[in-house]
Parts: sequence; C-alpha cells; structure tokens
Amino acid sequence: MDAHAWDTRYADADLVWSAEPNLFVARECADLPVGTALDLAAGEGRNAIWLARQGWDVTAVDFSQVALDKGAQVAGDAPVRWVHADATSWQPDRAYDLVVLAYLQLAAEQRAAAVRVGFDALAPGGTFLVVAHDSTNLREGTGGPQDPAVLYTAQDVLADLDGRSYDVQVAERVERVVAGGGTHRHAGDAGAVAYDCLVRLTRR
Repeated sequence: MDAHAWDTRYADADLVWSAEPNLFVARECADLPVGTALDLAAGEGRNAIWLARQGWDVTAVDFSQVALDKGAQVAGDAPVRWVHADATSWQPDRAYDLVVLAYLQLAAEQRAAAVRVGFDALAPGGTFLVVAHDSTNLREGTGGPQDPAVLYTAQDVLADLDGRSYDVQVAERVERVVAGGGTHRHAGDAGAVAYDCLVRLTRR
C-alpha cells in the first residue's frame, strides 16, 4: 500500500487507530528517563502524542500527510515535530534517546530497511522499541493483517539488525487482549487474544 492509499484511508475515518498509546509502548517506556524520541511510521501519532505529554522531545515521521495533519490536530499543544517522510528511507538530522516502531507491517525487505533506519537513528545507549503483529497471530490470534508476508517475529527483527551492536532487554511474543470497538479493520474481536512481537534493545 502506497502513501496515497494511506492518505485516502486516513481521510475516510475520524481516527483509524485508537487515541490512546499502545499498551506495550506505554509499559516499556515508563521507566525510561525523558529525552529525545522518534516515532517512526507514526500514523496519527498516538504514541508520539503520549510521549510528548510525558515530557519527551518527540519527532513523528510518516509517509501519509493526512495522518500527520490529523495527529497535529489531536496533539493540540503537545510538542511534537511532524515530519512527512518514508520510514524505509528517511535520514534523521539528529540522534534520539528512544525510537519507537509500532505496527509497521511490511514485507521483509522493506521492514528490514525501516528497522535499520530506526536503530541507526539512536544515540549510543538509546532504546529501540519494536511492536508488531506476530507471525503466529494469523493462525492463533485475532485481528491483524491477513497477509503472512507482512507479519514477523522478534527474531526477524534481530536478524534485520545483523552486524549492529546492542543489548537485548526483551525479544519475545506477547499477548494482547483486544478491546474491540475500533474503526480499523485489524481490530479483532473484543476479549479475544492477539499475539504481537515485542523487541526492546539498547544500542551500544
């Protein structure tokens, strides 16, 4: 799906995703000292806005200008820098203490490019957090993309970073109970369990 298709999708709904931050992003970032943060492939910026309200200096990057405009409207006075760019090829102008890559579901080659962009944007000692629909969700979970080519595991993320130096805090499959009621087609059935991959690394 290209940027124009995503622009159309974002324009056709009030909010495609929840206004609340992803639960794993909120949980994993809760113990981090506030600094500079990058939300890569931010969509409407729910995680970026939450981070900004916790005191982070946040940059949100997405290739849909419609999504970014909606995010800026929702953010209000929350200080987020909105950048229109492709997560697979963007070149940051600074280093970040935290990079979040949440639910960017791409085929392997594009995914690896985005994962490396995100990791390489980190300052030494910075945290890289990846959350995505896990490959096992297709047969064992609920909701999420139905194309196995865009699903992946924590081990796939680590493989994408081959040759780079980091320490692993978390690299596993995690359960997420679906709340239901979302407008997007990946919402799943309320009360059912979805399976995500969760990776948290510290760059050396």
